[in-house]
Amino acid sequence: MILFLLLLAAAPAFQDIGGLDRAVASFTGRPIGVEGGARTSVDARLRLAQCPTVAMSWRTEAHDAVVVTCSGPDWRIFVPVVRASAAPGAPVRAAYVAPVKLEPVVRRGDPVVIEAGSDGFSIQREGIAMADAAPGARFLVRVADAKAPVQAVAVASGRATLPGWSE
Repeated sequence: MILFLLLLAAAPAFQDIGGLDRAVASFTGRPIGVEGGARTSVDARLRLAQCPTVAMSWRTEAHDAVVVTCSGPDWRIFVPVVRASAAPGAPVRAAYVAPVKLEPVVRRGDPVVIEAGSDGFSIQREGIAMADAAPGARFLVRVADAKAPVQAVAVASGRATLPGWSE
């Protein structure tokens, strides 16, 4: 029992994350999720050393984030702030742009010609694609007399270039 109490007393104390949320709301004058307030709560998984006094400031003049700083022990976090919406009273939404997934132009097992060159200089090498690749994606090509596969960038069906070379 005494050992348990000693271990409990020696355990490091962590900063109260809920207290940080309340302090940020007080600093901005707005609650979490509202225009001008913190975008979300501070991540509860953070294990910040306990700080007797935190300092707060705006990251920039745009008031896009609150900087919460502790000087003893040293730590600093940034809390994003909900930006002003385009129209008064309009709901604030995060902008999400879905990535465009391009169809592969090179398929695993396809014969591929790797080309690289510039004015007055050009090389070509034939090989077999070791993976599918969309235009602009890197993939490996097995070349007959090379020990290791060659990395290439897909250009079009059956065509590729070396990384760092334009088409």
